[in-house]
Amino acid sequence: MMSNQFEEPEKVQLDLNEFEVARSEFFAHIREPSFIFNDGKIGVNAACVRRLPDTEYVQLLINRQKQKLAIRVCQEEDLFSIAWAKVTKDGKRLPRTITGRMFFMKVCEMLGWTPDYRYKILGKLVKANNELLFLFDLNSAETFERSIDENGKRKASRKPVFPAEWKNQFGIPFSEHKKALQVNMFDGYTVLSVKDSKTEETGKGDDTNGGNN
Repeated sequence: MMSNQFEEPEKVQLDLNEFEVARSEFFAHIREPSFIFNDGKIGVNAACVRRLPDTEYVQLLINRQKQKLAIRVCQEEDLFSIAWAKVTKDGKRLPRTITGRMFFMKVCEMLGWTPDYRYKILGKLVKANNELLFLFDLNSAETFERSIDENGKRKASRKPVFPAEWKNQFGIPFSEHKKALQVNMFDGYTVLSVKDSKTEETGKGDDTNGGNN
């Protein structure tokens, strides 16, 4: 008869500070929350909406110094509130793609991005000051470049380009990974308006693409 008890694990001395936490971007991450910048438009993927199923309006907050973006749940009457999702006739919640060219260009200018490219940033749902927030590190964007084909049409790459400094690393040191998710809502975050906030429905294929190519 086989025993259901497992052998006691071996005890070893291990300093986790000598390890790197492998980045989520290096793996398949369709179910991970993400934020997309694309052609003057912005938006989240379906994973974000599913994590906060009762949320209708959010605010976008930018920390210029730390170059992070936070999505904060708010009420419709709050300053610069944005409807981030829609409900279909069958009750399904889908993310919206929001036109915000001025916001898009300001972020590109701040980060040195190329406006013609598409950028995707993975995020985490965190709790700060008793509020649930999605937090995105803008310096960790995946870049999808565009080129002009022989017919003069824009062609979008499906292969992301990662930040150059990631080339010789797997991730961030273990000692730093928890700090990366810490946020103080009163420390340098500014609520921004998306002035030209015309909303568009995202189709089923836009779960990770965040709009048109």
